[in-house]
Amino acid sequence: MTSFNRSTSRRLKKLTQIPSIWEGDRRPLSSSPNQYSDSEAKGECILWVDYSQGVVRGMDVVASDIGPEAIVRTLMRAMEHPHSPARPARPQRIVVRDREIQFYLRGVLQDLDIAIDYAPELPLINELFRGFADILDSQTPDLPPQYAQILREKAFAIWQAAPWEFLEEQQIFSIEINKWDVGTLYASVMGMLGMEYGILFYRSEESLKRFRAAVLTDDKSTEHLEEAFLKQDCLFLTFESADETDEDEDEKGDLVDLPLSEIDPTFGNIHPLEGLRSVLYDEEALVIFVAMESLSRFIRDHCRQLHEDIFPILSRRYRISLPQSEESTKSTAVTVSTMPQLAAELEEMAGFGVDDQEIESLGSPKFQSLQDDLIPEDSFLSLGVVSWEMLEYLRKGVSYHKAGEIKQVGDGLPVILVQTSRPKAKTVIERMEAAGGLRAICFNPGTDSFDGDRYDLGLLQTQNGELFLFGEFLDEDPIHVEARKKWNQRCKNTKGYCGLIIAKGLMGASRANPQLRDMMALFEARSLSPKDLGIGTLQLMP
Repeated sequence: MTSFNRSTSRRLKKLTQIPSIWEGDRRPLSSSPNQYSDSEAKGECILWVDYSQGVVRGMDVVASDIGPEAIVRTLMRAMEHPHSPARPARPQRIVVRDREIQFYLRGVLQDLDIAIDYAPELPLINELFRGFADILDSQTPDLPPQYAQILREKAFAIWQAAPWEFLEEQQIFSIEINKWDVGTLYASVMGMLGMEYGILFYRSEESLKRFRAAVLTDDKSTEHLEEAFLKQDCLFLTFESADETDEDEDEKGDLVDLPLSEIDPTFGNIHPLEGLRSVLYDEEALVIFVAMESLSRFIRDHCRQLHEDIFPILSRRYRISLPQSEESTKSTAVTVSTMPQLAAELEEMAGFGVDDQEIESLGSPKFQSLQDDLIPEDSFLSLGVVSWEMLEYLRKGVSYHKAGEIKQVGDGLPVILVQTSRPKAKTVIERMEAAGGLRAICFNPGTDSFDGDRYDLGLLQTQNGELFLFGEFLDEDPIHVEARKKWNQRCKNTKGYCGLIIAKGLMGASRANPQLRDMMALFEARSLSPKDLGIGTLQLMP
């Protein structure tokens, strides 16, 4: 048994011993099954009171699996640092209602001249705990108890399906319910940018558009964004880390890297007159259940079409069985549809895609100048190889641009991989297609005349003759030197054929390691030497 250090015992014995009887106990705060989300209600409360004076001297809430040491720690604070108006003191007698706690305290406190007694009932503590229980049991739970488990199950099913891996926020689904005073919900899937994962179920198309327009204005102040957020009219499902420690946003990892046990779904409601509420009432719980279930089925049934670059026109009707409820009907019919026209409007609002004037200014088929605005600055770049077997899958599954008959020699086709976000990847692909596709990939020497550094510049030449910079690599970088050696050898094996892969998923779990589902386009091309390109050493200019 753990006992006090001698110095601690001497310090406690210096406290004035008062002729008081203290009651002590630990109990669950509430035995009600309604407490689902309150972590404190799931724990136990340790309470020490001065029965003679009728005051609480110390109180703590601890996890139920914490050992008996916790009750001693609370007792020490009750003696040395009691709650006001009590003053530091040592009791003459302690009464508990648990035999194990009685024997434990007798061993720990044997040097403090405190009598430890047992009583089957503790009147003052009983009264206090009845008050605590009444307060907790009168609180509204985050989810109606009869729907809490099934809502969490449906939420985890959506998390594992991960629709944000192939759906963008502006790709809206209509969910026609026509029940519980709800006509049609408009669902927006969040998560492709790796910032916040979940689904917003807007009660009107107008609310969705107003919010998008508000966040796209030049005013990005905190007050403006908060006002726009609170003016939404929607139900929501979001996912958070179960670890609620206050961690710097920049240091937090992506939720998709966490195990399922560390993911916590949160439900709620936002309304301009009500604000944000992380509580669902019965009818709202049924609405969001039906919306989640029908949308999950729709995404499952049309997964292949929804993975395509073009948001398709799809619609399907489902009959959803309702969970235990007071409803007279046991099921309800729901129609889920895609909304490509609305998605196009939202994309236009956000300025996605390539401007017509930009396409017109791509220039004549001859080489004009070196540009650096094709590949996004924050992209992940790598020089590698795609096996011949994988190449066949890519040619069938992504936007494919052929360069010629490639002889399958060596371990595969040498490729430059560019991974960025899906919207940026689509923009890169559209610009390259508008320029006629990819003609060549070249590594050309470059120099910085200010500090003397020499670079190996990665260049892309489109079919209209323009040159785009995709990477700057120091000549002395051993990793790049080794990668270039392998690149040159592989290009020699393929008689100069190589390729460029554009992939999405920069902010997701496949960052720096895109899978086949992340790859959006393959441009085959020829590898040119600096001599073939004939532009000489490029110099960095101020």
